[in-house]
Amino acid sequence: MAEPRSPLFLERGSYRQRRLMDAIRLLVILGAVLWMIPLLWPSGAGPQEGHEGIPMSRALLYIFGVWVVLIAACYGLARGVQKLPDSTDDTGEV
Repeated sequence: MAEPRSPLFLERGSYRQRRLMDAIRLLVILGAVLWMIPLLWPSGAGPQEGHEGIPMSRALLYIFGVWVVLIAACYGLARGVQKLPDSTDDTGEV
């Protein structure tokens, strides 16, 4: 007869550190998706009459705005990871 397994317990600090690292990894994908959005905007050149395209200045402001927000988010998440205590696993390694 198999012994009942004890529930898996993760320290709160190591759990949060792992989730913050996952968020940092997903931030790259989010940034790529946000930078692709201007490709979906109407360009103004085409068979559609009466549709003006998005000005290039507005598209550039969007691109650099997303860039600044991504930098701020990375900085905030990195600071959050640094504030958490270092966790050690069962082998004693960090």
